[in-house]
Amino acid sequence: MFATEYAVKVTDFARMAEDRGYESVILGEHSHVPCNRRTPYPQGGVDLPREFMHMEDPLICLSAMAAVTERLLLATGTCLITMRDPIMLAKEVATLDQISDGRVLFGIGTGWNKEELRNHGTDFDSLQQVFRERLAALKLLWTEREAEYHGKYVDFDPVWLWPKPVQKPWPPILIGGAGPSIVKKVVAMADGWLASGRHIDGATLAAKIADLQRAAAEAGRDRIPVTMQQGTPTIEAIRDYAAMGVDRCILRVPPASYQEVAAAMDRHMQLIEQFAAE
Repeated sequence: MFATEYAVKVTDFARMAEDRGYESVILGEHSHVPCNRRTPYPQGGVDLPREFMHMEDPLICLSAMAAVTERLLLATGTCLITMRDPIMLAKEVATLDQISDGRVLFGIGTGWNKEELRNHGTDFDSLQQVFRERLAALKLLWTEREAEYHGKYVDFDPVWLWPKPVQKPWPPILIGGAGPSIVKKVVAMADGWLASGRHIDGATLAAKIADLQRAAAEAGRDRIPVTMQQGTPTIEAIRDYAAMGVDRCILRVPPASYQEVAAAMDRHMQLIEQFAAE
């Protein structure tokens, strides 16, 4: 769900999901929408959906959700690390993992809105290098007693930073994206791939999953889990995802009232139960 101030409260959303037996919830991120945006929306069209301008901070929301649940996995999809200070982000994610007793799934991405990125001091031409350096710095901050990093875009002398995450060596890192380099990025830097049903068709998804697992084997890694974000909510699509090798399918509910969100969750549960019974 896009968490917004006009939607169901995230604490109610979390309780609803856990009561129905869902495994996880996932929240996206945009810090703001530039008024004079020229970057085209990846889904097409000129105007962004209303919820993009009203999104609440995912890590704060997930912290509130952690306090009212016991087993629900708490995911970002995606946290835009190219717009966040890595030292502060390392502390925030580790704190969330601590207070939730190790229930964080850390979905991350680069972002696509050039003006939004620029407002955070990140130039689009350097986006991939910024992403790599900040992720590398996060891993060091989570695992080293005295972490130190010296790159072009991230640079700090030895620091002590606690807490460390409950999950070792860090919460599962899922990289979002569907571009030409996504397989290489996931194998080199992540614990899973966060694919999007809005960015990739079925044939391309199947081919990329096959490429991903082949590359993982060549790199000496175990099979890499695949999460489908914004999956198509039909039994046919769920069957196809499973056959392709998708491990988790995240279905969207609207940023709407308690009743509307509950109804959407119940529809999805019927789909899940039908699939599980096959």
